[in-house]
Amino acid sequence: MLKHKGYTEHVEFDDEAGLFHGEVIDLRDVITFQGTSVEELKSAFQDSVDDYLQSSTRSEAKSLTGHSRDA
Repeated sequence: MLKHKGYTEHVEFDDEAGLFHGEVIDLRDVITFQGTSVEELKSAFQDSVDDYLQSSTRSEAKSLTGHSRDA
């Protein structure tokens, strides 16, 4: 599992499609990403977390436990 700015991802590989599908876990919101290589997947995960943090106010960017994640 990868971590970025306190967020963790869960990834599965779809052999038929040749894609990695990932989801950021421990959030109230659903954030998904995908990539065809490990490097593409890492980049998509980091970009997704960064976009989420930019579009959310600090009070909205909370884990399921209610703790704010600091960037």
